[in-house]
Amino acid sequence: MLDLKEHLRHVPDFPKEGIDFIDITTILKDPELFGEAIRQMLAAVADLDFNLIVGIESRGFIMGAPLACAAGVGFVPVRKAGKLPAATVSVTYDLEYGSDTLEIHRDAITPGAKVLIVDDLLATGGTAKANIELVEKLGGEVVGLLFFIELDFLQGREELRDYPLFTIVTI
Repeated sequence: MLDLKEHLRHVPDFPKEGIDFIDITTILKDPELFGEAIRQMLAAVADLDFNLIVGIESRGFIMGAPLACAAGVGFVPVRKAGKLPAATVSVTYDLEYGSDTLEIHRDAITPGAKVLIVDDLLATGGTAKANIELVEKLGGEVVGLLFFIELDFLQGREELRDYPLFTIVTI
């Protein structure tokens, strides 16, 4: 199994001073590395029973859509407010510096759907928690959360402790 952590790029002081941005484009541009990332993520949740993947805007789309295709399940995007064309359900949540609103199509999840939520990065867990709320508002069951990278020092895992959580790279 390939160590994907060594292929990530760190961009200091982006998007603002003091932030060490973890750039996954170094993996995405290489078909072998990107394929390995998808294989490792799929293997991590091989024992979960899910029939739908929800991808968190925007890099959750990049990881979630190929995972859904490989797993033979559907994919649903969660977007920022005003980006989806049909009727939506929304949730507003707090950020360190304000708030944000996420939306999902009202008909995207049927009651009883078993949902895996996917994103590229787990930081504080706030965005993932908002996605859980959206899925549950529509009657879906969140059976797990899958992240490519976990920033362990931010303790987002603790915020999501009520759900099975899987990561590939820990920083």
